[in-house]
Amino acid sequence: MEDTALTAIALELYAVPFDGFMAARTAAAKAATGSGKELPAAVKALPKPSVAAWAVNMMAAHEPSVLARLADLGQRMRAAQSSFNAGALRELVRERRALLGDAVDTARSVAERHGRAISAPIAADVERTLGALIADEGAAAAVRSGLLVRTLSADGVDTVDLDGAVAVPGAVPVPGAVAEPRADSVPRAEPESGPEHAQKQRPTAAVTIRPPSDQPRLKAVRETPRRTSPTALEKAKAVLADAKAAEEEAAALATERRDQLAETEEEVAALTRETLGLRVRLKSAEEQLDTARKGLSTAAAEAKQAARAAEKAQRSAVLAQERVLRLGNTRD
Repeated sequence: MEDTALTAIALELYAVPFDGFMAARTAAAKAATGSGKELPAAVKALPKPSVAAWAVNMMAAHEPSVLARLADLGQRMRAAQSSFNAGALRELVRERRALLGDAVDTARSVAERHGRAISAPIAADVERTLGALIADEGAAAAVRSGLLVRTLSADGVDTVDLDGAVAVPGAVPVPGAVAEPRADSVPRAEPESGPEHAQKQRPTAAVTIRPPSDQPRLKAVRETPRRTSPTALEKAKAVLADAKAAEEEAAALATERRDQLAETEEEVAALTRETLGLRVRLKSAEEQLDTARKGLSTAAAEAKQAARAAEKAQRSAVLAQERVLRLGNTRD
């Protein structure tokens, strides 16, 4: 079974609405039965993504330009770090914060358009995954593949762990990987012998010795000053720039979290006031209900008593009428 067939199916599956994944996977596995046993089994084994991973996959399918901008930002940040450009790095950190915020909003919008609302914890997972895209080339390739099954995170030191993160690992290229020639694929030189071999091996003066004037490129290379490695001070300045950039980002994040805390506290206070009001109304309603029940009980007793009196009066009236009739008949 080739990964290309499985990848084509997976790309369609991981772009469907979240709640429709299982049914779509079953249908895809059934449709692949004509391709042998391996492909349907591989399709059935494709894991359902987490909600946050699904939201990122939907961005890869419907808003790839957003991910492309984040990946480009990551390349520029790595270039600034390698060149110890502290000023550029500070600007890029600010740009990172703005782009990440816009990207998370886009993820929310895309997910809602496809039938799933994104909660605050899931949005945080999406933001961490997009941050890993910026920080690591391997993570960028995984995110942009649209085949994520779990979220990613970057610590800024080690490479992002991609183990089990992609549905079809073979579909994601490894950045910077260069295939080395196999030992058995390199042709071996057959040993030569005889006078012809000796003639070939005999060096000539024109080949082995050249005047300096015939080697201008070599001379230019020798005369070109080598780039000096960064001094300890330059390295310390770069580290300081990174620290200041991280400090600014952390301060901005802390301010944002404080604002969110204030909004949440205000919301809690409003809900508390509303709850207290509802409790007062509930208590008043319960008191009214108790009074009404007592009134109902009294009214029921009075109605019962009145019914009995009416029945007694009716019997008395019947007896009186019968007496009148008897007296009338006797007088005749």
